[in-house]
Amino acid sequence: MTETLHPSGVDLFDVHQLRLTEVDAPRVSPEDQLARDLVWDKAVQANPNLFDGPVVACAGLEWDGPHSLVLSWTRVTYRHYALRRVPGATSWLPSLFVNVVQPTDDGCLLAARMSSSTAAPGRWQLPGGSVEPPEDHEVLDEAALSRHAARELAEETGIDTAPEHLNRLAVTRGEHGSIGLVFLAPPQPTSVLRERFAALVAAEQALGREPELDQIALVRSPDDLAELDGPHADYLEPVVRRYVGAALRVDS
Repeated sequence: MTETLHPSGVDLFDVHQLRLTEVDAPRVSPEDQLARDLVWDKAVQANPNLFDGPVVACAGLEWDGPHSLVLSWTRVTYRHYALRRVPGATSWLPSLFVNVVQPTDDGCLLAARMSSSTAAPGRWQLPGGSVEPPEDHEVLDEAALSRHAARELAEETGIDTAPEHLNRLAVTRGEHGSIGLVFLAPPQPTSVLRERFAALVAAEQALGREPELDQIALVRSPDDLAELDGPHADYLEPVVRRYVGAALRVDS
């Protein structure tokens, strides 16, 4: 059911069925609210690009069979995650995010580096981002998550892929218990990836904005990740290893 890959300590779940259900957010004491806001305000002073927008947090995981996972979620804002840095706070919840494994047609995978305007400058990861709560007339289900992943891929790399062409590869649980939905995109030519990303960066800079990702790299194996200077998302090496292993089994 679960595979834990070391030394990262990240769990990779093989999930055949995924169900999402909304629950109420936990109560935060006035004392923790005050401490949280102080931590958040200090973070904004250090990085004015931080935005306290609506976001989805993971309120729990429960197995409903060997490969059927029920994910409880709730509505918070980015400020909520400042509770992680409040000593003794117990009401914080893990984040929920999506990311995309984008292969090339010659066997590489795209890794990308977060720009200085983001919450994790210089970090290498997969294209993706935090999940936003649905509108009142919408539901948060796996189809909505795949649409969100497709949008993140387009906004961050310039690659347009229809959501129905994204297949769930794994569910990860990493630092702070954060939950990631990993989707696999169809392969693209290396030249297309590089051209689309360069065009996206140029367009953002022409508008006076810094893109979310400032550099991409194409890696063929987990060993290639060691050549990428800077911190790595905790899930990056396990996901690359999982994809490469699956690809080798298919080829054999």
